[in-house]
Amino acid sequence: MVKKKYELLAPAGNKEAFLGAIHAGADAVYLAGSKYGARAYADNFANEDLLYCIRYAHLFGRKVYLTVNTLFKEDELSELCEYILPFYENGLDACIVQDLGVFQMLKENFPDMELHVSTQMTITGAYGAEYLKDLGASRIVPAREMSLEEIQKIKETGVEVETFIHGAMCYSYSGQCLFSSILGGRSGNRGRCAQPCRLPYKVKGADGRQLECYPLSLKDMCTIEHLDTLMEAGIDSFKIEGRMKKAEYAAGVTAIYRKYMDRKLKNPHQKLKIEKSDLDKLAGLYIRSERQDGYYFRQNGKDMVTLDNPAYSGSDEAYIAQIREQYIENKPRIPITMYAVLTCGEKASLTICCEDVSVTVYGDEVEKANQQPLSEENIKKQLGKLGDTCFERKDLEIYTDGQAFYSLKSLNELRREAVLQLENQWIEKNGFVVKRTAPNKDDVKIYSEGLENKSSVVQSNEKGWSINISTKEQWNAFREYYDTASLNIRRIYLESELVKEEGISGKAYYGKMYIALPYCFRQKDYEEFIKIVAYAKNQDYNGFLVRNIETIAFLNKIGYDGEVIADASVYVWNSGSLSFWSRRMNGITYPYELNLREGFELLKNRNCEKVLYGRLPMMITANCIQKSINGCNPAKKRILPLQDRYQKVFPVYTNCTFCHNIIYNSVPLSLHKDMARYEENFICRLVFTVEDKKQTIEVLKFYDSLHKGNEPQIPYQDYTTGHEKRGVE
Repeated sequence: MVKKKYELLAPAGNKEAFLGAIHAGADAVYLAGSKYGARAYADNFANEDLLYCIRYAHLFGRKVYLTVNTLFKEDELSELCEYILPFYENGLDACIVQDLGVFQMLKENFPDMELHVSTQMTITGAYGAEYLKDLGASRIVPAREMSLEEIQKIKETGVEVETFIHGAMCYSYSGQCLFSSILGGRSGNRGRCAQPCRLPYKVKGADGRQLECYPLSLKDMCTIEHLDTLMEAGIDSFKIEGRMKKAEYAAGVTAIYRKYMDRKLKNPHQKLKIEKSDLDKLAGLYIRSERQDGYYFRQNGKDMVTLDNPAYSGSDEAYIAQIREQYIENKPRIPITMYAVLTCGEKASLTICCEDVSVTVYGDEVEKANQQPLSEENIKKQLGKLGDTCFERKDLEIYTDGQAFYSLKSLNELRREAVLQLENQWIEKNGFVVKRTAPNKDDVKIYSEGLENKSSVVQSNEKGWSINISTKEQWNAFREYYDTASLNIRRIYLESELVKEEGISGKAYYGKMYIALPYCFRQKDYEEFIKIVAYAKNQDYNGFLVRNIETIAFLNKIGYDGEVIADASVYVWNSGSLSFWSRRMNGITYPYELNLREGFELLKNRNCEKVLYGRLPMMITANCIQKSINGCNPAKKRILPLQDRYQKVFPVYTNCTFCHNIIYNSVPLSLHKDMARYEENFICRLVFTVEDKKQTIEVLKFYDSLHKGNEPQIPYQDYTTGHEKRGVE
């Protein structure tokens, strides 16, 4: 049975798109202000326009959600609450958030506003959803890669669920992509993605020949033909992607989905029949190549990818012109009836009625005219100037004694005050607040202030080295090297696919050993994770290296009592997120996108690890390049080379146990030049991914020699220092 209430959520990159979406039938609109949105190159909204949009939406019974879904640098936190204050005060319905430091700050300072968890937080299951619900999230926007079954499991936690139904799709799990960031400094986590996924790459085909194609470019999603199923599944909000697209797109897509949602609601037992003309209209609204229906009913697939051409198909200019005329240029109006009384010796009054809402305002006393009294025509003219309001005059009754004088300026003020009061009452009738009590600026709690005195942030003097190992070959290299090592190796991380191989055990190393859990954790993986936890306890592993909130929530839910170290993909960009995670983790990892200035003072001596060597994970993907090009075959070699137009080769690791790809950078990160500085303040980590035994030993010995004060030759020709100096915008 279809629910009686559901939400159609539309994007708006500017005021025109906002109005088009509202007029086309969106129940809510998500947009960004001048700061902190994950679409930095959209027009976005000045503060004055955003306040207008909040009020306008509420007049029509619609909602506005503000995106603050980027990761925040430390110096940005102090400005956040002041930025949110006027929107909160004027009834902003919700903020969409990625950064958990920001989440905590908004929850504490703006308790009457909903917080929605962005898809950028990469929530992939019910454990993560429940975890965030308990923290105060009212809604989860899970990863777009979730199946309908997984979404229904999330819904069972009692939290609202919002999912994408139409628009462009990222190849990587949102929030887990560093491709644009590392290659060009434009971070997807900061809303500045340069979309390297839309470029051509060369991949080795089954016949051994290089095939040039677009293996990372997904077709645009269109689920209109599955709307029956999605509406019956319990989803609360149906989200259209597209804040970077034109106003006609926002209005046109909204109008078509609105049409069929309303049909389904009217006849819940009748299966929807989608008209071909509407499918053609959607195809004419900036669709990239052919349509596909996302991940709701499949794990991945070649038919989801625009292998041949990622360009947008042609647009239907006639339909676009129709949309502009119907939804953007034609503004809907709410009819009102007006009653004006202007008689000499009494205060002027104006009553406005709209359905069952009525307001009356009084002005100055009406004087007797010395010469020409105020005519009914002039009164009608002035009271009819409703301008940019959402009202239109249906009827106007005027009561005057024919001798009245009342200035036009005063008449205009009477009208403006009456309309304002009517708007306020109409907004309240729609269930919204006109004004909230906002916190005083002096009372706003900012996590960045007084961090050194925060008892919740644990200081640590633990120093030394950690090693992350992915293959048995690397493990054997480490064992061979270890007896002569001078590095103070405190922690060993073994990738979960490695630990059950013969000859590898947590008991084999007398220091601390951890299992590095996968970058992605899905419902299908639960049983395997239970086995891994049991194995870790049996083999005396000290704990886990975790890479996502779902894994953290899972370990928390089952009462795991070992150590848990957060990897760099559990983001700690500011003192708010540091305060949050340091109270929940036994250790954290320096994020890859913070430069030396931004992260060093914040994270030093915080039981924080800094990766000094290793190929960075550029993308974590549910789709599989190996499967798209050569078909699914877990028996094949797990590393597939991906070559770009500059002849750089990115190794793609196919994780068949947990069914995802990791696309590694073409060269390793190497911060050997700053090693001494980091050794004094952090646990330094070496990460081995695709290295063979010889390469592993060479890297270990290189850093060991540096530690001894020598100046050894670098064992690798090319490397990157990542964001050590440049950082991201």
